Amino acid sequence: MLTRSSVVVGSQARFFALRLSFTPCLDLSLPGVRRNFSTRTLLRSTLSPNSPFLRFLSFNSVSAIVGGPSLKGRASFTTGSNSGGGREILVQHLLVKEDDLNLLLELQKRVSGGEDLGDLAVEYSICPSKDEGGMLGWVRKGQTVSEFEEAAFNAPLNKVVRCKTKFGWHLLQVLSEREELLLQDIQSDELHVKLQDPSFLGEAQLIDVREPEEVAQASLPGFQVLPLRQFGNWGPDITTKFDPEKETYVMCHHGMRSLQVAKWLQTQGFRRVFNVAGGIHAYAVKADPSIPTY
Repeated sequence: MLTRSSVVVGSQARFFALRLSFTPCLDLSLPGVRRNFSTRTLLRSTLSPNSPFLRFLSFNSVSAIVGGPSLKGRASFTTGSNSGGGREILVQHLLVKEDDLNLLLELQKRVSGGEDLGDLAVEYSICPSKDEGGMLGWVRKGQTVSEFEEAAFNAPLNKVVRCKTKFGWHLLQVLSEREELLLQDIQSDELHVKLQDPSFLGEAQLIDVREPEEVAQASLPGFQVLPLRQFGNWGPDITTKFDPEKETYVMCHHGMRSLQVAKWLQTQGFRRVFNVAGGIHAYAVKADPSIPTY
């Protein structure tokens, strides 16, 4: 996870550090991938407490939602059996300068009168997130400056509150909340045990992101092949082909491509994602020598 810090780029530098933890990034710079799928996706919809909302897809980097340079972010990740969970909140805000408290109070009064915070953010906010109606996406503790975090995580759902940070005055609204998404490694020996259980094969979602010529050399039962280079064909329909609420296991040759896809699946709302550590190579070496190596 990226830590809070100041990133200096031009005149907007003082606004960049508000949220320096970015949506997980899928690096699709492999040959053939970018040609097939080159559109960054941002979904905006009417929210409910259970609706996965802001989902970003980018190729080599993810830009800060509140502005700033393109930086590569990392998903919440653990190599243990469980991260312990946590709470994520979906936050919308607007930002005005420190000496514009009167403007902020006026805007807060207008929101109380029924105006939409997102519309006011577009018109008045000095944060670059104004272009998305002030949306900051799903936020965990430790991802924002302390004053903003305290206000946001103590705010009742859908109630607009104000707070002050070193960037100025904020009006913020928590639109939804959920348990933190889980992404973790699964070791080859542990996966081998699970694969012997017919119920596991019937319930888990198993994805192999290697290319067809690789799968022809070595494969594991139950894995559906979704080649990373064909991402443009299967990526847009991932939530219709697979259930985001089910455990999903992702495998490649050595565990790097699968980790990229696992992080991306988190951005699509998949709740429990497991990356096969070391890929099928580690599985063949450590768990099942009958599987060929290549």
